[in-house]
Amino acid sequence: MGRFRLQDTPIVADARGARLTDPANGGYVSFEGWVRDHNEGRAVRRLEYEAMSGLAEREGERIIAKACARFGVAHAMCVHRVGGLEIGEMAVWVGVAGGHRDEAFRACRYIIDEVKHRVPIWKKEHYEHGDSGWVNCERCATHAHDHDHRHDTPHAHGS
Repeated sequence: MGRFRLQDTPIVADARGARLTDPANGGYVSFEGWVRDHNEGRAVRRLEYEAMSGLAEREGERIIAKACARFGVAHAMCVHRVGGLEIGEMAVWVGVAGGHRDEAFRACRYIIDEVKHRVPIWKKEHYEHGDSGWVNCERCATHAHDHDHRHDTPHAHGS
């Protein structure tokens, strides 16, 4: 199994983190992104995620490989949900294990930011009043994959 995965079932973070255990590592960091009940002043009832599976998994693998090389971490994984999610469910999980905490924190942040920016996963919010809308989808059509994306330029992130 690869280090980046899409799945339509709930994410079990403890089981994922256990796979990164290595006696050579001194630091482990994880990030969990949950479905929240609001966005931009609107009450959200639930979400749907869609993805281009093959492309998403290849791009996710590239992001994780670059994070491991760039920050010198030994192990990293990311799981992102697809399909329908309810409020409070985990939408994305990132885990990183490395020799020290600093590189683990930096690699984890890099992975989640790059996944949100580069991986073809789209989020549709279903609102309290019955309407719905795709979030940040203007990026979907215009984003060109820049494999050397500079991380010091601002861009929007959502979970």
